[in-house]
Amino acid sequence: MTKTLVIGAGGVGSVAVHKMAMLPDIFTDITLASRRQFKCDEIAGSVLERTGVSIKTARIDADDADATARLIQACGAKLVVNLALPYQDLSIMDACLMAGADYLDTANYEPPEEAKFEYSWQWAYQEKFAKQGLMALLGSGFDPGVTNVFTAYTKKHLIADMRTLDILDCNGGDHGQHFATNFNPEINIREVTAPSRHWQDKKWIETPALTTKQNFDFPEVGARNMYLMYHEELESLVTHFPEIERARFWMTFGDAYLKHLEVLQNVGMTSIEPVIYEGQEIIPLQFLKAVLPNPGDLGKTTTGKTCIGTIISGSDNGQDKTAYIYNICDHEACFKEVGSQAVSYTTGVPAMIGAAMMLGGKWRGEGVFNMEQFDPDPFMDMLNQHGLPWQYVMLEKPLAF
Repeated sequence: MTKTLVIGAGGVGSVAVHKMAMLPDIFTDITLASRRQFKCDEIAGSVLERTGVSIKTARIDADDADATARLIQACGAKLVVNLALPYQDLSIMDACLMAGADYLDTANYEPPEEAKFEYSWQWAYQEKFAKQGLMALLGSGFDPGVTNVFTAYTKKHLIADMRTLDILDCNGGDHGQHFATNFNPEINIREVTAPSRHWQDKKWIETPALTTKQNFDFPEVGARNMYLMYHEELESLVTHFPEIERARFWMTFGDAYLKHLEVLQNVGMTSIEPVIYEGQEIIPLQFLKAVLPNPGDLGKTTTGKTCIGTIISGSDNGQDKTAYIYNICDHEACFKEVGSQAVSYTTGVPAMIGAAMMLGGKWRGEGVFNMEQFDPDPFMDMLNQHGLPWQYVMLEKPLAF
């Protein structure tokens, strides 16, 4: 019997345990834990109704590594799937080391006091995990995650000598709200408002947030404005594929979203610096999160599709090539299947697949790993089988911008 502990009862956690329950031969015993056990119980009820599988629930403060280690031991979990906040990555990794369990997450560690996205803190755990014969898999979401696997697949099968990498993330959905984020508002806004960085000629180029814009015609979505951003998978991809000369990440935003965000920034509501209000210290962005719509509730009203993929240019056998691998995901279809919108679905399904790779022994190692360090083929096969089918086209020329 393989026991799995999932920490985090948001939209991604809900998708992941629903999809795990659909593979009882791999995920034979599932526990879902969160600071809000009532939310875990609600998700467990939905899992039972939709799949007929019973999962256990528990309450845990994932900031408390000792308590988390005790829960891992009590569950008998072989693998801990961390779908909580990125601030809690290190405490959960510590708990896994204490309890002797493997670890998986979907987003790299980020210190609460600074919007800084890098892998250094988690890569520093390499020796600790290796010494105990344990494995930690970082960033098993879509981006990071699937986009890393797309890159590895391109290298293996399509373009042996990669030179440029562009990751394009388009959410063409409409949730009907004046302003809302499709995943945790605090993390989303910190990410969007951070300075942009891209890799060019062996160094990082930094530009102000949301100042570089291009228009791109996305398959099944249409033309959208996308903006240059920094995303953590760029760091691991240029580390593990040093031949890449330029790497960029693009994400689409509508004009209304950007206008609301501009106003919120101008009045200080996106700040992570504490302020005193009526004698209490509060962080404006955390207060804003409390009054914005819950991303987990957006699935009921969201329509449209997402399109996320990689465009990679280079050469293969002396011939210049450009490959575009992408996935199309329908918000309404996701909600019908698991009760969540596509942004949660496109992260929760890869978390399940990454866990299946580890539990099934298809991806195995001792230490800390990123997704592109393993054979992409079995992961790509499971994407097709479990709700995130991909396709690729060879483009006539590289991106013109």
